Amino acid sequence: FDRIEADKDIRVLVLTGTGRAFSAGFDLGTVAARATSAAEEQSAGSAFEAVADRLEDLRLPTICRLNGGVYGGATDLALACDFRIGVDTCEMFMPAARLGLHYYKNGIARYVSRLGVNAAKMLFLTAARIDAAEMLRIGYLTAVAPPARLDEEVDALAATLAANAPVAMDGMKRAINEIARDKFDEAAADARHRASMRGAEIREGVAAYAEKRKPRF
Repeated sequence: FDRIEADKDIRVLVLTGTGRAFSAGFDLGTVAARATSAAEEQSAGSAFEAVADRLEDLRLPTICRLNGGVYGGATDLALACDFRIGVDTCEMFMPAARLGLHYYKNGIARYVSRLGVNAAKMLFLTAARIDAAEMLRIGYLTAVAPPARLDEEVDALAATLAANAPVAMDGMKRAINEIARDKFDEAAADARHRASMRGAEIREGVAAYAEKRKPRF
């Protein structure tokens, strides 16, 4: 993540999997072993949580390309992305209640902030398996595509995002995430707004509009 943040030539990050599923989530054998280990050894959940949190906070826009089903912890990894485009045959399943596992705190918070209380309760408490149409309805998926068109849909969104002003997008993404967490730094957002009014991006954006061309950010 640090390398991605440092490379200003990277404008969009696409996260995907290979094979029939995007990801099966936690290894259940590891979960079972950790259930009987000492508290100080039970770090895998917090490590996974840290990865999802870091992904959510990346400065650049992120797209999750769901090439198949998404299960368990991987459902939160996908939610940490800004956009999720899935094949029309994908499904999701959050088995925590069925396994006797209380999910980690930031994962639950992400479910609530992204999907709302009702959808979060339905997915966590019933451990129901839902299909792509329902994933789209509740807002888990941004868009659905047949397998043959998945790359086309992802590439189109990535191209749209890559063409926009990166500093402005970074600041607005940060503000939106803070609002979703009820930790909005209004002063910082206002400072970024004021700085943008004097910045190179707005000069290029206005010039491009006047010259009837695409901006070059």
